[in-house]
Formats: sequence, structure tokens, C-alpha cells
Amino acid sequence: MWVFVMFDLPTTSKKEMKAASQFRDGLLKDGFTMFQYSLYIRHCPSRENAQVHINRVKRIIPPDGHVCICELTDKQFGMMEIFRNIK
Repeated sequence: MWVFVMFDLPTTSKKEMKAASQFRDGLLKDGFTMFQYSLYIRHCPSRENAQVHINRVKRIIPPDGHVCICELTDKQFGMMEIFRNIK
């Protein structure tokens, strides 16, 4: 299983910037990797383990902004088409 965390957090005040930074730091501390800016992913060996990490993310969500958590199977993840530096 792959857990995706996508977010759009406000950063107009110092308080909001700190909350956004703490959220990203919390994701990294829990083993997530930045896939794109504001999109972090983590591989989990099972759905049960994925739920553990989803619950951890839910506990650190800042009060403002938008956060989306999504699960993909290895097969679904493998079917993604990723393009970089296309000219």
C-alpha cells in the first residue's frame, strides 16, 4: 500500500508558516518522502500498517488549510505515468 498526503496550507502569517513547517516535519519524521511539493508518499507493507500512519497524519493536521489522504495499492502506484523535464 502507498499512502499519499496532499495538502494546501496557508502561509500568510508566521503562525501559519510554523504550523505548515511542523506538519511537513511530522510527515518526514513518520517516514514520508516528498514526491512533489505539498505531496508526500509513504510505502506501507499492509493496509493495517497504512491505517497506523494515516492516523498519525490525522493527529498532526493543522487547524487551517486543506489536507487529503489517499491510499493506493502497489499495482495502482505502478500504473502511474510520471513525466519530468519534458521539453
